[in-house]
Amino acid sequence: MRGKILLVEDDESLGFVTKDNLEQSGYEVCWSKEGREGSEAFFDNDFDLCILDVMLPHLDGFSLARNIREANEFVPILFLTARSMEEDRLRGFEIGGDDYITKPFSIQELLYRVEVFMRRSKPLVREKAVSEILIGGYHFDIENLLLSWNDESQSLTKMEADLLNCLYDSRNELVKRSDILIKIWGEDDYFKGRSLDVFISRLRKYLQKDPNIEIRNHHGVGFTLRC
Repeated sequence: MRGKILLVEDDESLGFVTKDNLEQSGYEVCWSKEGREGSEAFFDNDFDLCILDVMLPHLDGFSLARNIREANEFVPILFLTARSMEEDRLRGFEIGGDDYITKPFSIQELLYRVEVFMRRSKPLVREKAVSEILIGGYHFDIENLLLSWNDESQSLTKMEADLLNCLYDSRNELVKRSDILIKIWGEDDYFKGRSLDVFISRLRKYLQKDPNIEIRNHHGVGFTLRC
């Protein structure tokens, strides 16, 4: 199996088709049809990815994602949503979601997104197998997704760690927004750009204890990690 996926989708037809195509692509899929059932499934199993519909009976997708994120900082969360409101998409990122796909969507697009997450979930590989680095006064444990300041540690999501790693690799140099979006999210579009801004804000908050660290915004162009 290429990975184990939690799918929470109450639409019978869409859930069946999605599960069937994911399984044909080599993934093991646990399909729940409502939020509370999905929550129970999550806490009874180990998953590599969670695919959550936003509109669910008993427990909505945002609440389910919040429960998942409180228990696990690392597992990627992909939202399925029919909503077009930007505020809803940003809310999902603020809760701890990693990406979204808007209904109706093609199965091939979903499979592509899943593949991106599965590749990203593999351990980061750096030259000389470096797994720990210093960013100013912070200790960044790449393998375990931990950012530490003295005796305090902050768990990062995989996407937060990938973004910080991306900025660190080009530290003190401009990294273009488009390059970050393609590398981390797999595509460059407006809404992914807004999600990038949310993740940048999170990293600034995590790194604020060291006044010598700055993530500088070059408006409309990109970012520079100064450390």
